[in-house]
Amino acid sequence: MRQFLARRAVASLVSLAFLVIAVFFLSRLTGDPTDLYLPVDASLEAREQFRQLHGLNDPLIVQFWHYLKDLAVLDFGESIRRARPALDVVLEAFQWTLALALSTMALVTVSAIVMGALAAFHVGGVFDRIATFFSLIGASAPDFWIAIVAIVVFSVQLGWLPTSGTGTPLHWVLPIAVLFIRPFGLILQVVRGSMITALGSAYVKTARAKGVAARPIIFVHALRNAMLPVITVIGDQLAGMLNGVVIVETVFGFPGIGKLMIDSILQRDFSVILASIIVTAMAIFIMNLLIDMAYAVLDPRIRY
Repeated sequence: MRQFLARRAVASLVSLAFLVIAVFFLSRLTGDPTDLYLPVDASLEAREQFRQLHGLNDPLIVQFWHYLKDLAVLDFGESIRRARPALDVVLEAFQWTLALALSTMALVTVSAIVMGALAAFHVGGVFDRIATFFSLIGASAPDFWIAIVAIVVFSVQLGWLPTSGTGTPLHWVLPIAVLFIRPFGLILQVVRGSMITALGSAYVKTARAKGVAARPIIFVHALRNAMLPVITVIGDQLAGMLNGVVIVETVFGFPGIGKLMIDSILQRDFSVILASIIVTAMAIFIMNLLIDMAYAVLDPRIRY
């Protein structure tokens, strides 16, 4: 198990290195920040001073070398837009995305597992058909459309919920509700399919023949063996949220990492762009390691 995790760690670090190289050079294609931050009639001296201050005078390969040397001592550079350390800016935004993602996935995981397991136990019944119908709608509904409709209905027409911000618990209701729908539909379908297979296995049939109650059969005997593919899907959905739910954060004015990335690209804030990519990639890397360890807990054979 340790060797497996070590190999995964090395592979992730190699992927991160290639990602940093690609983002560093591609971000420079967006243009010169000098044209964005200084007025059109700025003097050549002022433009030269601005470029010198932010290390933009050197050739790209020299800029990249300086960035790598700073990164080796965990110096992510300074935000041009905010005149603050880029890492501080990114971590402030990332904590909002992390809170939003974990809150949503906690609700999604519990509700999808319970409803998917019950739908599989009553396969073909009314509950199964209703759950399948709504899960398929949720899995295929576009986030941006749901977000706009939710604002129009619950904020504009009914006036129940605020349209944007993070000031009160009510501000979190619409973003979480919109983010909830798609992963709920996907995970419910995976749980249902895995549970149907598990409930048809020999050990479950034996438990039923012995008169074991329905609840222990579903949530003790069958669910654990059905969880491996479910954990994979949960991890993928959580990684997508950690990567920045750009549409939802933009529509609701949520100050998360996705909105920060978009703003930084438009503002040509190169240090913040790179810091956002690195922090997000490391978070996904840690999450994938946790999922691998969860596999070993659920299935002891994986440890060997």
